[in-house]
Amino acid sequence: MIQEFKEFISRGNVIDLAVGIIIGAAFTGIVNSLVNDILMPPIGWLLGNIDFSNYFITLSGGPYATLKEAQDAGAATINYGVFINAVINFLIVALAIFLLVKQV
Repeated sequence: MIQEFKEFISRGNVIDLAVGIIIGAAFTGIVNSLVNDILMPPIGWLLGNIDFSNYFITLSGGPYATLKEAQDAGAATINYGVFINAVINFLIVALAIFLLVKQV
């Protein structure tokens, strides 16, 4: 059984998968920074200084100016602005992967 495991690990597919996962994790950080630090500020500025990450609906408690205030107060919230940022992140990653695969 140990020998079979060694053979499984030594195959190229497992090592390729591990490298792909590590590179993917690093790429996620880069894409998050690209979206949050480079793309979203101009988009927010063009739309009237909108910060999507502060768009939320409070389900409990009083009115809060920011999502952080609501979270610090322990209020239940629906964070649809954070979801918008996640969708933009996904679309950028999907586009990048599409372009890479198309080149191969």
